[in-house]
Amino acid sequence: MSLPSTAREFAMDVTRYTRTAILLHWLIAAGIIVNVTLAWVWPHLADNGVRPAIDTHKSIGITILGLALLRLLWRLTHRPPPLPTGYARWETGVSHATHWSLYLVMFAMPLSGWIMDSAWKDAATHPMYLFGFFEWPRLGFVRHLDAALCDRLHDGFGAAHIWCSYLLYGLFALHVAGAAKHQILDGEPELRRMGIGH
Repeated sequence: MSLPSTAREFAMDVTRYTRTAILLHWLIAAGIIVNVTLAWVWPHLADNGVRPAIDTHKSIGITILGLALLRLLWRLTHRPPPLPTGYARWETGVSHATHWSLYLVMFAMPLSGWIMDSAWKDAATHPMYLFGFFEWPRLGFVRHLDAALCDRLHDGFGAAHIWCSYLLYGLFALHVAGAAKHQILDGEPELRRMGIGH
């Protein structure tokens, strides 16, 4: 005996993330894609285009940090839909590990970039404006350190920022591959969980 159409729709709706979670997911994803693109592009820009690209990268990074905080708070106060029952135990484990690792990277990348920027030797003479609207503060506890330590922090957190980007590439590939596997090979409505399709 099949379920009535309204019951089927309700059963499918409980597997979809909330609209807020979906919106935050796609806003953060779009921001990350644009920021990664900017980082790959600005070494090839003319000199007068490099600084605007870097400043836009910083503005998007700070925005991602704020959105990631909102998403984490939403996640902690709203239970996500359950994973499909057809997932193997190892798939569930990988899914959760990838999910929380992406959260870690969403915080680690903008924070490491913010610390690196705050320790930049020319930070005092090159204020950072959030999308050109208002000055975004550097981290005061970093700016007041001596110059030699600032240089070491700049280099160290710059390296951490780069390593976080490599981790992001790997997690992104794993995330997309897992979603594609469940959507295409297993026939699960994986994309529908994040608001794509009916």
